[in-house]
Amino acid sequence: MFGRPSKAERDLAFAAFMEQATPSLTRTAWLLTGNRDQASELVQAALVKTYAAWSRVREDQALAYARRVLINQRTDTWRATRGETAYAQVPERADLDAGGGAGVEQRDEIVRLLRTLPEQQRKVVILRYYQDLSEQAVADLLGISVGSVKSAASRGLAALRTQLATTSGGTR
Repeated sequence: MFGRPSKAERDLAFAAFMEQATPSLTRTAWLLTGNRDQASELVQAALVKTYAAWSRVREDQALAYARRVLINQRTDTWRATRGETAYAQVPERADLDAGGGAGVEQRDEIVRLLRTLPEQQRKVVILRYYQDLSEQAVADLLGISVGSVKSAASRGLAALRTQLATTSGGTR
């Protein structure tokens, strides 16, 4: 039978996508928020919105679409609360490993350093270097120019290096 897939087929496709995409979305959300509970809520909201648009989402662009929804949801939440709350605890679950095998202390330091960046720089650094997206992909995802991505990445990395040198006493 040709035509549109049935609701059951769409639901199965979304369930498979959700299982595959949740770890990546969770890492991104956790890096953006620095809090496991907020990250979980952010991922849930992004998946709900992605599901609502699932019939319009191209299969090869589904993760990019969900990531964009997640980023937009984070921005909306941040604007609504007008600020951030610092959290001392870093999740120790393996699926939230921000450091790619780094120890808890290193992950904690990474998150603390990321939280010092302005929101736009943090998004760019996370998407560019933790999600390994190209400059063009980050620009498309955030709705900014490639030049803005390059600038934000450069400034963000410079700020992280400065912070790292300050916190470690220049021993690195």
